[in-house]
Amino acid sequence: MVDEVREIALKALYKINEEGAYSNIALDKIINDNIKKINQRDIGFISEIVYGTVTWRLTIDEIIKKYSKIRIKKISSWILNILRMSVYQIVFLDKVPKSAAVNEGVNLAKRYGHKSSANFVNAVLRKVSKKDYEEFFEIENQKERLSKTTSMPMWIIDKLLEENDFALVEKICKNSLIKPKTSIRVNRLKISKEDLEDNLRELGIEFEQGYLDDFLVIDKIRNIENLPIFKNGSFTVQDEGAGLIPLVLAPKKGDVVLDACSSPGGKTTYLAEIMENDGKIDAWDLHEHRTKLVENTAKRLGLTIINTETKDASIYDESLKEKYDKILLDVPCLGLGVLKRKPDIKWERKEDDIKEISQIQEKILDTCSKYLKPNGELVYSTCSILKDENENIIEKFLEKNKNFTYCNIEEKIVEKNKKIKENNKKTGIIKFFQDEGNDGFFICKLIKK
Repeated sequence: MVDEVREIALKALYKINEEGAYSNIALDKIINDNIKKINQRDIGFISEIVYGTVTWRLTIDEIIKKYSKIRIKKISSWILNILRMSVYQIVFLDKVPKSAAVNEGVNLAKRYGHKSSANFVNAVLRKVSKKDYEEFFEIENQKERLSKTTSMPMWIIDKLLEENDFALVEKICKNSLIKPKTSIRVNRLKISKEDLEDNLRELGIEFEQGYLDDFLVIDKIRNIENLPIFKNGSFTVQDEGAGLIPLVLAPKKGDVVLDACSSPGGKTTYLAEIMENDGKIDAWDLHEHRTKLVENTAKRLGLTIINTETKDASIYDESLKEKYDKILLDVPCLGLGVLKRKPDIKWERKEDDIKEISQIQEKILDTCSKYLKPNGELVYSTCSILKDENENIIEKFLEKNKNFTYCNIEEKIVEKNKKIKENNKKTGIIKFFQDEGNDGFFICKLIKK
């Protein structure tokens, strides 16, 4: 008898690893498709298996290689994913008995393979133990040890080591494994922060203050989008690092603002809230289904100044020259600052992607900078931490555009937040590496002289 909960997790892993689906999207879809069959505890277990297996894939595969006579690439996709999720349970989940992980893995192998597949899975899993992971800490080569103990691809480690010392790279890798908390942003146009806190207490939801005024950090909650106070637009879910970006741009009431890479709309809607829903925001994205996400979020939050358009931000439009007071360019990036939320990035991205994506970033900045009014301000941001996507892009842009310069980030933002002040190494730039609480990101503010 196959355990239905583990089978759901297996199907999600197959979508992610074999069909290239985003982990969060694949997981949400498969849970929603089976919502009538499972309870809240099941949802938590499925999420744990899926995110854990994806996060630890490199380490898990090294353990499988140790005991498998068949090369990883030769193992069928379904059987490999069964092995991966079973090894994850044995090595990293203390509450799951090894016997249960082995037996359920064998049962799944019978359904998604054949008798010899089940025998193979049984033979491998019975040899696996927590000691297999502990042995990786004894590896002498420090880069290899770091890669296998934190499940980080070697190319990412090498790239980070080009720019940082080993201690910092080790910290980045370890922090990428920490389960992220959920932070929410109060919509002050609909509710006061105090009233939102009262509502959360009434629902029995634990929270703590964020480091930004409009944010609360909540824990132990699932299906947050089903809460009435979410549906009525009292708050939205957003990481505080992402929330800092609109604060740095600091638009004012009545401004004309461009958010050139706006989907899914978290930063766009925060800009509108900061502007007290007074002014105009043009929100672009390459694909219509993504601009719809922005529209839906704005509608839920009761914001009316956001105009969405399906538009390529890298292609120049003469009619928009010097039109905007403020511009936000939260450009596409590798996403190495958000690995704890999107662990599949580690396996989908390759080192060769850096050149291609940095060219896109450079083109968007060069094109959209022409839409800024004299004395207007522009924020360039990414959820990545490589200089090729951040500092190097800005320096190259400023060399070619002498009418732009770094803009002081408002003192009230920097002074109020010790965490930001410590990272404000250069005027006009804030850069965080991922830590226990937040994602890694880069923000640069420029002014057009």
